[in-house]
Amino acid sequence: MEKNKITAFAMALLMVFCIGVVSCDDNESYAEKLDKERKASNAFLSGYNVVMGIPDDTVFVTVAEVGETEAPFYRIEPEGNVYMQVVKAGDRDSMAHTGDKIYFRYSRTSLLDWYEYGYSMIDSNSDDMVYSSRHFYYNDFSKSASLTCGMGLQLPLQYVGINSEVNLVIKSQYGIDDEISYVTPYRWNVRYFKSAL
Repeated sequence: MEKNKITAFAMALLMVFCIGVVSCDDNESYAEKLDKERKASNAFLSGYNVVMGIPDDTVFVTVAEVGETEAPFYRIEPEGNVYMQVVKAGDRDSMAHTGDKIYFRYSRTSLLDWYEYGYSMIDSNSDDMVYSSRHFYYNDFSKSASLTCGMGLQLPLQYVGINSEVNLVIKSQYGIDDEISYVTPYRWNVRYFKSAL
């Protein structure tokens, strides 16, 4: 009996906490969040040359050739949800095929935090070998690893080869599946591999 009272009290306390968290929200509508996401993404991209499509010959100007501020961000998704800057094009003779297990290392920062506060924490598994590489199955969204990573991380592999490196701007709709509701765009640096490192 006493255990049930404690459980009921804990549940009530949890509900009050949840209501408090929800009520602390500034009640932004989804449309307002999308507008902030658009503004943050546009503010970041305004510092770069933006090309509104993929070159016909799929030969990209790379960061290695002209430097980070001169290399363009290419819009690779028609609605403007994903932009790609090619750091290294990788092996064009070794392109990803549907179902290939692709490992990747990344670092990313929130463009919304950068836009609103002038800085953003880095989330990364890029340089620390303590953290394992993540993976997805290219173009196979029947697998949970692919669904979890979202579509935006896979799109560059239509154009660059294995062992490539890209900088990406990915808006929430194409981002990591459990973060979509946060409506936060991210700037990613991603390296793609066929085997784990």
